[in-house]
Amino acid sequence: MRPTSFDPSALRQHLRRSKIADLPELKRVLGTDTDLTVFRKLKPLQYLASYTHRGRFYTLPEIARFDDRGLWSQEGVWFSRHGTLLATVEIFVNQSPQGYYAQELADALHAEVQQPLRHLVEQQRLARMEVEGQFLYTAIESMPRRKQMLARCSAQAVPVAVHSADLQASPDELKTAILLFYGLLDEQQRRLFAGLESIRLGHGGDTLLGDFLGLDVHTVARGRQQLLDQNVVSGRSRRTGGGRTPAEKKRPT
Repeated sequence: MRPTSFDPSALRQHLRRSKIADLPELKRVLGTDTDLTVFRKLKPLQYLASYTHRGRFYTLPEIARFDDRGLWSQEGVWFSRHGTLLATVEIFVNQSPQGYYAQELADALHAEVQQPLRHLVEQQRLARMEVEGQFLYTAIESMPRRKQMLARCSAQAVPVAVHSADLQASPDELKTAILLFYGLLDEQQRRLFAGLESIRLGHGGDTLLGDFLGLDVHTVARGRQQLLDQNVVSGRSRRTGGGRTPAEKKRPT
């Protein structure tokens, strides 16, 4: 009796229709109960496994529409051009201008990254160092690692909350742009801008913004409180009666 033959084109057609599928679904498509049969038929199609959901979903390279970071999502399942989560984490950290904290990387990849980061450090494929109470993950090679550390330290000197690890501008460019914008504001607007960013930064924001913008910490706190109290004067920088008392001119006798 001849063995049963399974047509891999059935898998291609099904994946083209549904975009992604898990192993039980693909076994039903082929009409087999054997996992190995499915993988033998998937192999010539150069399939991709998801890096989320424990790699249990599959798609084809011709289906995935990767973004500029090499990621693609379908129905909340994420795939990477780089393959596994371990490989993706390694490439993301190595290519980052300033390294990654674990939470930053988890947000970027939409996945839990603590375990792959630990494996990569243990295998000496990534470096880890403590920066202000958090572990920063960087390239293992000394020159790129040093550049990432310098960029991270420079970035952390810019406390404004719009800064993020994926921002296209360099830290120095961001700092220059913020200070240029700040210099165009009037007295009240400067105080309110500092107060808004202090709110977004949270604890310690008054001091950080005061140091960065050259403001007294009480001025930042005043701007923050004005916003929270909705106590803002529209169209003028001072309330009526603010500023110096006008001097009365005296006529010569």
